[in-house]
Amino acid sequence: MSLQPIHITVVQGSILEADAQAIVNAANSLGVMGGGVAGVIRRAAGEEVETEARRQALIPVGQAVLTSGGKTKFRGIIHAATMSQPGVRIPPDNVALATRAALALADDKGFESLALPGMGTGVGGVAHASAALRMIGEIKAYRSRILRAVILVDVDPAMVDAWREQLAVSGQVSAFSKKDDRAEG
Repeated sequence: MSLQPIHITVVQGSILEADAQAIVNAANSLGVMGGGVAGVIRRAAGEEVETEARRQALIPVGQAVLTSGGKTKFRGIIHAATMSQPGVRIPPDNVALATRAALALADDKGFESLALPGMGTGVGGVAHASAALRMIGEIKAYRSRILRAVILVDVDPAMVDAWREQLAVSGQVSAFSKKDDRAEG
C-alpha cells in the first residue's frame, strides 16, 4: 500500500456537522471534557464518551486515544492531548504534536476522513496563526495509508481565516466551505 498526501478542506461551522468518519477533541491528559469544543462534543455524544476517555488516561501530550462516537453520527472520537491538565496555557508546539498523533491514530484505526477543530486556541491560548501553521504543516507532512481527507472546521471565523491564509502561503490547493456553501478555492 502506497503512502499518500491528505486532501484538506476548510469549513466554518460546527465540528458536529462535519462530513467525516471521526472527529478530534483537543484533549487534556486526564481525559476530562470540560468547556469549549470538548464540552460541545460531550453534550452531543453523551457522558459515556468522557468516561471512555478518562479510562484511558493519563494521555501524554502528543498522544491520542480513541473512544466511540457515543450518540453522534461519528464512528469514533479521537482525543489528542494538547495539555497536561484542564485549562492550562500551552506552547504552540503542543498543537503540532497533538495533530500528528490524531492523524496517526485515525490512519491506524482505518478512518478515511477526519475532522479537526482549531487545536489549542481556546483555553490553551495559542494564537490562530500559530495553530494554523502547525496543524497544516503536520497534515501536509503526513503520508497516510488509509486516511484521505481532513476537514478543518471551526465556528470561529478567525480560525477559519488563519487556516485559509496558511494554505495560501503554502501553495496548497484546497476546498473552502462555509457551512453548506461549497466552493472550490
